[in-house]
Amino acid sequence: MKNQSKFTIASLLLFLFLMPIAQASKPVKIATIGASPSINKNQSPEVLVEQMISFWQGQLNQVLKSKLDLIVLPEVCDVPVGLSTSEQKIYLEVRKNRLSDFFAKIARENNCYIAFGSLHEADKGLRNSLILLDREGKIAGTYHKNFPTISEMEQGVIPGDQTPIFQCDFGTVGMAICFDLNYDELRAKYSKLQPDIILFSSLYHGGLMQSQWAYSCRSYFVSAIGIVQLPSEVLNPLGEIVASSTNYFNYTLATINLDYEIAHLDYNWDKLKKLKTKYGDAVSIHDPGKVGAVMISSEDKAINAKQMVKEFDIELLDTYFDRSRMFRKKQLE
Repeated sequence: MKNQSKFTIASLLLFLFLMPIAQASKPVKIATIGASPSINKNQSPEVLVEQMISFWQGQLNQVLKSKLDLIVLPEVCDVPVGLSTSEQKIYLEVRKNRLSDFFAKIARENNCYIAFGSLHEADKGLRNSLILLDREGKIAGTYHKNFPTISEMEQGVIPGDQTPIFQCDFGTVGMAICFDLNYDELRAKYSKLQPDIILFSSLYHGGLMQSQWAYSCRSYFVSAIGIVQLPSEVLNPLGEIVASSTNYFNYTLATINLDYEIAHLDYNWDKLKKLKTKYGDAVSIHDPGKVGAVMISSEDKAINAKQMVKEFDIELLDTYFDRSRMFRKKQLE
């Protein structure tokens, strides 16, 4: 019995040791760069490739001293602007993987993830993709643009039909490219999956659609826009802009906390007050106003937002909406 007791205690200790530690206060440092490699196209493809690498080295140098977790770059950033279809074909044949190898080297040397937009040859034709590299420069995931424009498809770009979620060491990531932002059916898929961050590489901004995606998916939203006149931004899960490039600087940096929960104010007012009273500066309860929802973030490394919410029985936004649906259904019966 004594030996069995020792075995039980040993097993329990081993179980506790192997249990995943609650991840609280999960800061992630992000950079997004809005730029288009507009260079003199009247040169040999070999020179164009070299100039493309030089161009992006200069752009990345603006942010690399900041010890980042993630860098996001615009749509088709590995192809010069202004090439005709025939010129583009020749360029791609010469470029091969040299730009992706360059970005991989940057990721590896700076111990960060890099997401970059790429136009490349695939089995069935061209793909407009967003490629995610991990901290070792290896491909962590590839998303193919689900909704290329008609002109893209006429030029041979094959649409994707998947919405993969990629696991990074800081959280989960979903992706969208340019024209994708217009399609509610794509947004609805991500709304169910609720990745921590949605990466958006584009040649157009999307305006209010960015906020709609962020709020409906309960996700941070990071855009990299390949037109410097348009801002590249970081939005929080309430659809608010928390960082943006400007007319002076084509990049922005932001540190975001992925340890968050979204709750409605209904039935939670007193619970939220008690939560703040107990944890003080260890919890952030952010109210954007007007929508009736708040973002609860843990600023403490010992306890996460999910545990805080559970402790005070705070009803989350989607749970509340579902409860309202069920209540309505019963009223209609």
